[in-house]
Amino acid sequence: MFSSGEVNPVEFKVVRLTSAESVKNFDCGDTDLNDFILNRAVLFDKYLLAASYACVDVNDASRVYAYFSLANDKLAMSDFKDKSEFNRFRKKRGFPNEKRLKSYPAVKLCRLAVDNSVKGKRIGSMIIDIIKYMFVANNKTGCRFLTVDAYLGALSFYEGNGFRQMLLEDNDPHTRVMYFDLIDLAA
Repeated sequence: MFSSGEVNPVEFKVVRLTSAESVKNFDCGDTDLNDFILNRAVLFDKYLLAASYACVDVNDASRVYAYFSLANDKLAMSDFKDKSEFNRFRKKRGFPNEKRLKSYPAVKLCRLAVDNSVKGKRIGSMIIDIIKYMFVANNKTGCRFLTVDAYLGALSFYEGNGFRQMLLEDNDPHTRVMYFDLIDLAA
């Protein structure tokens, strides 16, 4: 069980959504994020494309406060403008020479949304902490990075939660590729 720690705390638990479950009511104010949790998350689970989790009221599991979806990812040489930039990234992140691979395992935070009724209660930051813990304390496969294609309006949120922009000259008009290095927590 988790609590937002506010004066009127929101107490929730995290449950994995499966193809047998669906969310009936959710509104974060973003049509695409709403549509995913209400209509498409079940299909992504069924076809093994992403795992979605709901943060539900501890006393009423039908009350969804937030959700997030995760999928496998990697940070690879092809994500950078050239080999030199990738090598600078590896050197900066402290990889020893014998661990210089062409890609490194990551988990992508595909979607993160908080229902309008509980915005401002730090649930989004708590979810980021939960995800970090999932892959540092109980890392089942090896995962060095969390990645996200952050909406431009959410850059400060992700930066405040320790994410860095991967490419400073990223010109996508809607998102920025960001990463969090889990080794920062494991050290």
